Amino acid sequence: MDFPTAFSDTPESTRADHAVKRHPQAEKMTAPDPQPTRRRFLQNTAVGAASAALAAPLLAEEGGTRDLVRRENERPGTREWMLTNTRIDSETKYRCPWIEGYCSHTSLRAGETIRFFVSTNPASEFTLDLYRLGYYGGEGGRLVHRLGPFPGKAQPDPPVGEKRLRDCEWEPCAELKIPEDWLSGVYVGKLTEQREQLQSYVIFIVRDDRRADFLFQCSDTTWQAYNRWPSQFSLYDDGVEKWYWGGGVLVGFNRPYGKYCQILDQPLSIGSGEFLLWEFPFVFWLESLGYDVSYVSNLDTHRDPEGLRRAKGFLSIGHDEYWSIEMFEQVRAAIDGGVNGGFFSGNAVCGRIRFDERLRAFERIGVFGPPGGTREFKSMSSLLHERPYANELIGAHSTGPVTGGADWACAKPGHWVFEGTGMKAGDAIPGLVGWEWHGDPAPIPGLEIVATGPTQSAPDKPNGGVFTATIHPGAGGNFVFNAATCWWADGLSVPPGYVRPKVYTEPLGPDPRVQRITRNLLDRMRA
Repeated sequence: MDFPTAFSDTPESTRADHAVKRHPQAEKMTAPDPQPTRRRFLQNTAVGAASAALAAPLLAEEGGTRDLVRRENERPGTREWMLTNTRIDSETKYRCPWIEGYCSHTSLRAGETIRFFVSTNPASEFTLDLYRLGYYGGEGGRLVHRLGPFPGKAQPDPPVGEKRLRDCEWEPCAELKIPEDWLSGVYVGKLTEQREQLQSYVIFIVRDDRRADFLFQCSDTTWQAYNRWPSQFSLYDDGVEKWYWGGGVLVGFNRPYGKYCQILDQPLSIGSGEFLLWEFPFVFWLESLGYDVSYVSNLDTHRDPEGLRRAKGFLSIGHDEYWSIEMFEQVRAAIDGGVNGGFFSGNAVCGRIRFDERLRAFERIGVFGPPGGTREFKSMSSLLHERPYANELIGAHSTGPVTGGADWACAKPGHWVFEGTGMKAGDAIPGLVGWEWHGDPAPIPGLEIVATGPTQSAPDKPNGGVFTATIHPGAGGNFVFNAATCWWADGLSVPPGYVRPKVYTEPLGPDPRVQRITRNLLDRMRA
């Protein structure tokens, strides 16, 4: 398929602009007689340029690119990126109709143009402040650009389309060419409407093509799979069941992210998918130590196999459930070519998806596991189960009851993974495994189980599962590590606004053993 054109995430000079075709108002924004929103955008570029110029462009400094993250995080940080006034419509349960929006791209490079689509109901002026998320002296974010105020209006709810797709065709409020000195990272736009000062986010990734020690893959297909905006329209909603696990449902990126729909109550998830739930603690810790990292989306992994080879380590974090077969094969090829794999995630590479060529959308078509390998989801048996299985890539995969929790118990204390931790056989990190995990290790030559134990549905209530954290060698002296839990990052840091999960078990926050194990793995990857 011509995936980049379908998802309008390719450079402006090489693609037909899907966003412009789908949103006629975007064409008007570049016409000789600009619209008022266009004029407001141009009026605010000076403000944005001033905030983006707080320091000289990083790429021009001495020391190459390996020190970019450390230098970026020495810039002034702020906690103003956090939402402070949120509200959810009780009828829809997930959306904030007073102020909500989405972006034209999931990820894009410096020099490319992003468009923002925003609705305010009732109509209200609003502003859009853009922040890069990282460490920044513990503040968690840095202001990089300000836009607005814009007039704002209620944009139409999309009809229920083919396979229940909700595909917004809103008019854009602004566009922005990504400045050359914006470092790769996860960026949020804080939307604030002026009537009641209610807020929500938009989110996007700035990527690059440089060589880096680590490639951090954001799990945005999974964010979108669980996005129920405007109400019960996720990949798990077929119009009948609340947690449907079959095919025939499309979800797309042309809509806002609603508030996250399970496990915990996190106001900061309004508009930001799952990033702030499971992935941000890893980013916060990683950047606090100055590790050399570049960021991509699942969509980049799907379309850019050569880009995966520019890193020494590929990192999957948190809840990385939904992959296409192209993603699987291209990550496997990168590992076969010498890239290390770090799956600090649970339920990873479980649902197989297929992207729609016409839309920024995808549907579930299969499972990366054997028939009967998971036991909880009755509709899963209707899907294709065929190789490759996820454990052939990761070392283990979703199996058994799938959900549950456990203490992360050391099974191989002499392994270099545990160097400096003091852990002995049976020593455990309380509550670290959850809420989904990996088991059923693959018969890969050289695979070792470094941590294992029974899972439970509640304290002292075993559910018959066994999690297995594994490590196995690659073909070129590299390795693949599988932490076997969604909650690994909880053991690394507590960034501003973080809400600790609690279901089946409860992780206990930063633990020096989790931090040391992670450093052992990352330092071995980049050695």
